[in-house]
Amino acid sequence: MNKTAFVFPGQGAQYAGMGKDFYDNFKESREIFHRSNEALGFDITKLCFEGPDEDLSITKITQPALLTVCMAIYEALKKIDTALVMGGLSLGEYSALTAAGAMDFETAVRLVYKRGTYMQDAVPLGEGGMVALLGCRDEDAIAFCRDVTARYGLLEPANFNCPGQIVAGGKLTAIDKALDLAPRFSIKRAVKLPVSAPFHTSMLKPAGDRLKEELKKIKFRKPDRNVVSNVDTQYHNPDDMAERLEKQVYSPVRWEACVRKMIEDGVATFVEIGPGKTLSAFIRKIDKNVKTINIENIQDFRSYLQFAGA
Repeated sequence: MNKTAFVFPGQGAQYAGMGKDFYDNFKESREIFHRSNEALGFDITKLCFEGPDEDLSITKITQPALLTVCMAIYEALKKIDTALVMGGLSLGEYSALTAAGAMDFETAVRLVYKRGTYMQDAVPLGEGGMVALLGCRDEDAIAFCRDVTARYGLLEPANFNCPGQIVAGGKLTAIDKALDLAPRFSIKRAVKLPVSAPFHTSMLKPAGDRLKEELKKIKFRKPDRNVVSNVDTQYHNPDDMAERLEKQVYSPVRWEACVRKMIEDGVATFVEIGPGKTLSAFIRKIDKNVKTINIENIQDFRSYLQFAGA
């Protein structure tokens, strides 16, 4: 049986104007934006629609903004939801768990606002960053990070996105050295990323510790379909959800392995819900035989209705 998976993007996909046509066209989507404003105590809707981009790129704003937009689009889709599996990259995992009913929307949006705040505060500005390692194998990237760490300071793999694209994070001093050293380790290109913290590395452990306290307060429900974990590519259950979400903050995101797990379990169509097309691009590099569909605006939504025969 060919299954469909709904997948949700992570930080970096945001832009001013995202979600507005769903707000304008769907009562259910409007309600999500209003509920988000209420839960957070500030006008996240205005930030989503008008920016400015500098504010929208602040981690503690980006995370609830993206979750809100993804859930607003999902609410419009809900009546024709045929997905048997869900997943998301980093923050996107929270959208997947919320869509699958593991927690209610208000709990999720407040949680990711705190998550964003803790991640932002964990490493002082100017101390850490991230670098994309392109055109290399996972083992080359791991060996490279090990070598740089031994000589210049912490550098760790943070995202295994797709074949030939691994992101590493760590100390800025190590990243600056890494840019010069990369060609010696069978890495075609190393590109410094415009982010202010080394997400998904051990430097974020203090953020994980703070998030752990928040996660303890939540009674997670069993998701109504399989949701794959970034940390170990297993499907979530309520007993270990809090532990996995805590670890996700300072552990590598194994997105390629998550996608392969879903494909092994029969997924042939991936529907990316939310701003941008990043996940679809990764998925096509992982397996060119699967179908990818994006839904980030009304035109995409109508195309999907035709595809789904709704």
